[in-house]
Amino acid sequence: MYGSDKGTDDSERTAFRRAEKKYKLYYDDTYKSSKKKKLPKHVDLSEVIDFKNILESYKQDGSLPVGVKATTCDLDRPVFCLENRPGFYFIPGALSLQEQCQWIRESLMDFPQPPNRTNHNAIYGPIQDLFIAAKEKKVLVEHDEISDFNLDSDVEPSISNGSTHNWKFVEENTVSSRRGTACKSISASVLLRKLRWSTLGLQFDWSKRSYNISLPHNKIPSALCQLAKRMAAAAMPTGEEFKPEAAIVNYFASGDTLGGHLDDMEADWSKPIVSMSLGCKAIFLLGGKSRQDPPIAMFLRSGDVVLMAGEARECFHGVPRIFIDEESEEISFLERHLSNQDDLHFLEYIRNSRININIRQVF
Repeated sequence: MYGSDKGTDDSERTAFRRAEKKYKLYYDDTYKSSKKKKLPKHVDLSEVIDFKNILESYKQDGSLPVGVKATTCDLDRPVFCLENRPGFYFIPGALSLQEQCQWIRESLMDFPQPPNRTNHNAIYGPIQDLFIAAKEKKVLVEHDEISDFNLDSDVEPSISNGSTHNWKFVEENTVSSRRGTACKSISASVLLRKLRWSTLGLQFDWSKRSYNISLPHNKIPSALCQLAKRMAAAAMPTGEEFKPEAAIVNYFASGDTLGGHLDDMEADWSKPIVSMSLGCKAIFLLGGKSRQDPPIAMFLRSGDVVLMAGEARECFHGVPRIFIDEESEEISFLERHLSNQDDLHFLEYIRNSRININIRQVF
């Protein structure tokens, strides 16, 4: 997502960019001509903060690493802070297993549903029931071609991008039977894997980098609002309650990254962003107010919650890596819980993916 690094010396990169490059997924190309599965290159993770281990030590004897503090709130677990990053809070294992599974399901089934927007809107318009279509192995076909598929004439196209181009999901064998005929199509499973973001509540206009309150949207589910309020309490100004008004859901596959950035479009930075992690483990980089400030690396696991408020809202942050190999993904507990027949497609997705729900108070 950054373009080529060829010809760029490390000394020319910012400290944040060097850290991104250090932890990013690269494959060992020793056996380029071999048919063996490519293996990730080794990366030194010795400097990555592990709040799961910190929590275990803290429970045992109250010990904390230098620079880490613990605070108490109404949660059933401590909230950790970094002394050199005021306004940053880390709550390891904050979400129960049931909550994690619930929000994985809703992130795939409900959150991308129109009128909520996704990264697919620009090309395909609002797509209905993407996850179900992927589960049923359907194919998205441009409406100009639909009449050639002998579909019922009274069936309306399921999506439209506001122009004369409309699209509809059809059975895979319908498209297969027309091999050799020009047809604009893409499988639902590919679209699901290319899903990168969806928006809840007030819609964010990426082209203008601002919230567009006039766009239709689905409200953030009440249960998610209550969860966000409970998590946000540790970072809220005294006597105030967090008001969840918008959320951006990010979807990560193997090799995906989220470059260093600021979340600076909300009116009041004293209110936290509530960030919930689901699925495969990741590395999170928390920098300073300049890209030249060396970032702090830490692991994010499924169920972890991060809060960023006040000064921390001015810090660059990003995700350079997710882990999908069995030794590092650390989702065996999710696999066991999603092993029943109804959840197998959710399990298939989350085994190789990470979902991040970021909830914000806009005004």
